[in-house]
Amino acid sequence: MSRKPIIAGNWKMNLLQSESKALFEGIKSFVSNYSATQLPTVVIAPVFTSLNQVSAIACDCGCEGTRLSVAGQNCHWESSGAYTGEISVEMLKDAGCSYVIIGHSERRQYFSESDEMINKKAKAILAGGLIPIICCGESLEQRESGVTDSWIASQIRAALAGISSEDVAKSVIAYEPIWAIGTGKSCDSEEANRVIKMIRGVVSEVAGSQAADSIRILYGGSVKPSTIEEQMSKSDIDGALIGGASLKAESFNEIIEKTMKVAV
Repeated sequence: MSRKPIIAGNWKMNLLQSESKALFEGIKSFVSNYSATQLPTVVIAPVFTSLNQVSAIACDCGCEGTRLSVAGQNCHWESSGAYTGEISVEMLKDAGCSYVIIGHSERRQYFSESDEMINKKAKAILAGGLIPIICCGESLEQRESGVTDSWIASQIRAALAGISSEDVAKSVIAYEPIWAIGTGKSCDSEEANRVIKMIRGVVSEVAGSQAADSIRILYGGSVKPSTIEEQMSKSDIDGALIGGASLKAESFNEIIEKTMKVAV
């Protein structure tokens, strides 16, 4: 089946409100030249303080923001309570988000997020009517030890535990080899496609073949304009989760444009 590609920009802890607005305006200016059907699904995840501004611009982009969608970079699984510094799914939805990134390697590494926590977040996001972008990936040590497939399969099974096939089909997975994030290294596109195809097989085991055919699985790891066409030409890569190259409108727009040529 044909899966609509997703090009998602994760701005991480970068950009003040004025900078976020300027960057998002630059992306809006480009995508406004195309209809929503011509474009991949374009998702931007700014810092929390810029969500309202960015969402307002997205909703002013025609078709109530269908050209541009907004994501939170994280959430808590509880709806409210004494969780200082956290943000709920309802709050993200109220701020204009349609997606939430969870399980990013930086969250796992620096904030000790476990597979159990990520599963709770995924369930909360889906219950709240938003779409989780569930990250998975291996370290360089794990890759060199030959446990890439078993490690990632374990992450996927844990993240999707107890989630219905219908909700799994709505979700998004992002494969991000940790050793290729922010390092300038990029996983070979053939290998990235192999791992993503393996992930799709695990989804099929967990939620059935229909969910596996429907779910969109992205590649993330130093994605650039120079790499996106080859990546998007592969059978199972449904888009990209982009870090550094999403912080400049020129490079991010070029990635969108090249994706349209290959995969939309």
